[in-house]
Amino acid sequence: MASVQSKVQNALDEGRILVLAVQVGIGFEYRSFFEPVFEALPAWARAAKLLGLCLLLVSFALVVLPGPWHQLVEHGEDTVRLHHMAIRAIGGALLPFALALGLELAVATTRVEGLGTGLALAVGAASAVAALALWYALPAAAARSRGPRKEETMSATPIDQKIRHVLTEARMVLPGAQALLGFQLAVTLMEAFGELPREAQLLHLADILLTTLAVILLVAPAAYHRIAEQGEETQHFHRVASRFVLAAMVPLAIAISGDLGVVTYRLLESTAVAALFASASLVLFTGAWFGFALGGRAMRRRARVPAHA
Repeated sequence: MASVQSKVQNALDEGRILVLAVQVGIGFEYRSFFEPVFEALPAWARAAKLLGLCLLLVSFALVVLPGPWHQLVEHGEDTVRLHHMAIRAIGGALLPFALALGLELAVATTRVEGLGTGLALAVGAASAVAALALWYALPAAAARSRGPRKEETMSATPIDQKIRHVLTEARMVLPGAQALLGFQLAVTLMEAFGELPREAQLLHLADILLTTLAVILLVAPAAYHRIAEQGEETQHFHRVASRFVLAAMVPLAIAISGDLGVVTYRLLESTAVAALFASASLVLFTGAWFGFALGGRAMRRRARVPAHA
């Protein structure tokens, strides 16, 4: 039977697999709104692109959620509660990702000459169903056939495991920041960017600066570990690394939300709707990454639950 530490690390590694797939979609989706052929898409396809982007952002918010919970609630300790939460969060992230894949394939199919909307929607629906079957139905059937499994008794997490986990959590956040920064820098060189109002351009520039700050903070633990700690595994480094990762998630959440507002304005040319999408995104990310974790920490303090419960 695998230890709780191994289960937590495996869950984080599985989250990294998903986030690497999600980051490709996020970067492409943001950029697609500024591609020359975007205006040639039918209205339903343009709306599907916006919906697909929103679904990918929900998936990203969920898959990264175990990181802040681990540091804010569990203080880096590996617990059964953390493992169960990570399973639910990463499992939940697969649903919006599957739906986003279906929407993307439907839109891509419309670009093939001679294929109608009906066939495009059928292709998208088939891909989403296939993903859901392999990601949910098949594993659920296997789990039922094996029955419940016994949980291992908790023990204190060694410092080397804590450091490994916080670095893994940094690598879970970094791909999303990379994908966003790539879009942000590339789109400034596209003709459609010049058609945006000056206010939208300034917002995009502010989002670039925020994403850059997030990337700098996420890379900082590696530099600190090698230069300040000389590669030693210490409690001090774990605290510093966790603070860098948590700090990076603040500007990243703002930048993701700001640029969602920019692409929404690009599609609908409505400042009010763009502000609504941006605000909803900011609530999603801050609520998932910080509100949920801080609420869990407050509940645990009130209940006076030991750290290894």
